[in-house]
Amino acid sequence: MEKVQSQETIYTLKEHVEWIEKSLICEYKLNSFHVVAHSMGCIIGLALAAKHSTSLKSITLVAPPYFPSKEGVEMRAMKWLTPKRLWPPTAFIWSIMVWYEHLSQCVCLLVCRNHRFWEALIKRLTASRDVNFMVMDLTKHTHHSGWHTTHNVLYRGVKEMDKNLETLMKLKKRVHVIVGSRDKTIPPDSRHNIKTKFPDVELLNIPNAGHRSIILTRETDFAHNLFHI
Repeated sequence: MEKVQSQETIYTLKEHVEWIEKSLICEYKLNSFHVVAHSMGCIIGLALAAKHSTSLKSITLVAPPYFPSKEGVEMRAMKWLTPKRLWPPTAFIWSIMVWYEHLSQCVCLLVCRNHRFWEALIKRLTASRDVNFMVMDLTKHTHHSGWHTTHNVLYRGVKEMDKNLETLMKLKKRVHVIVGSRDKTIPPDSRHNIKTKFPDVELLNIPNAGHRSIILTRETDFAHNLFHI
């Protein structure tokens, strides 16, 4: 099933939304729900919320990669989120994975085909049985899913955010945005732009929080924020 799916899909924003519909909304027969999304997931979450606006109770966007929708926004997002850089190593790897498809294929072939070996090696080198889930998941990304999701959702999907936000605002839906003051992944003017264009959005700025630490180092506080929402 997974093999057939990987050959037939190119991981568009529409396909991601449809998979969530099938696996959650239809599977559990949900007629009302809250949406919580982080980073690139905010693009998918907004598309899902706009499509099912009658069932939506609220949507919380955490560290959304927001770029005002205008001509050339895809390239602007690509250059900002994954610039061509040699340092630090993580930025260099992202440059290869996003800008150079053939090199990306080679890296994924080496890592993904042998992900059990890399898992065992990482556990041995760190002397730990519980390696961070993000590290483990990284070894399982295929080139097909990673390349197409990045380009079709992250870079092409940013231009859909304004349209979907407008839909939710017109319907008076509750939209919450949580950003970190030290988040260097998203543009520094993101929080200002989104609040200026959509003044009814409820914005919460978390001091000293980065793109990942806005959740991963403050799980209790994050859950508290969601409880109040």
